[in-house]
Amino acid sequence: MIPIDLKGKVALVTGSSRGIGRAIAESLAAAGSDVILNARQETPELREAAAEIARKHAVRCEAIFADVGSVEQVNALFQQTFKLFKRLDTLVNNAGVLREAMIGMISQEDMTRTIGINTVGTLNCIQVGARLLQRSGGGSIINLASIVGVRGNAGQLVYAASKGAIVTATLAAAKELASRAIRVNAIAPGYIDTDMMKSTPQEIQRKTLASIAMGRVGTPADVAGVALFLASPLSQYVTGTVIGVDGGMLI
Repeated sequence: MIPIDLKGKVALVTGSSRGIGRAIAESLAAAGSDVILNARQETPELREAAAEIARKHAVRCEAIFADVGSVEQVNALFQQTFKLFKRLDTLVNNAGVLREAMIGMISQEDMTRTIGINTVGTLNCIQVGARLLQRSGGGSIINLASIVGVRGNAGQLVYAASKGAIVTATLAAAKELASRAIRVNAIAPGYIDTDMMKSTPQEIQRKTLASIAMGRVGTPADVAGVALFLASPLSQYVTGTVIGVDGGMLI
């Protein structure tokens, strides 16, 4: 196995207080990268997580609070990143929300919030983050899409739309940023064992498990492994891809 060494690199992972984002931050830190954790609201838990990652992996890990749906806060997020580290090599756009509702029952508030975080938030971070990545000599942008954004799913019209937009945005950004040595790829997880998925009704969880060819629910570590690959030199000629991490799930 080729070892992955990210010493001297800096990664920013949005929505990294728990679940997939936390697992990705851990995997990058384990490979030697310094890491910025991000969450929308200031909590002692995120600062504690940063301190724990720093101790465990002997890297520098900082917590910066910002709502990716706000252009002003995203600008401040990257300004603070530059102030602390003077560079950025990996940007992981993971922050997202899932609010389920059938067509005709979707509130305007849920629609605005879902698109605002999942889609606009990612676009905000790509726009601002690309400047810092280019200044650092290039790097990797990793967007978290979803199998729902590729295949669709009943009861998830807005979520599917928000994540489908991430797929096409990834393809467009990859074409535009390749000349600046910035690779842009997306990961499309299937059913992953996170707090977000645990909030769905038990009957839906059972049906979902039955649809997975590998016969098990995915873990945040399954997604983090792919993110580590995309952040590393092992993927230096990979851009404009959408990698499914779904265990052969059919929806």
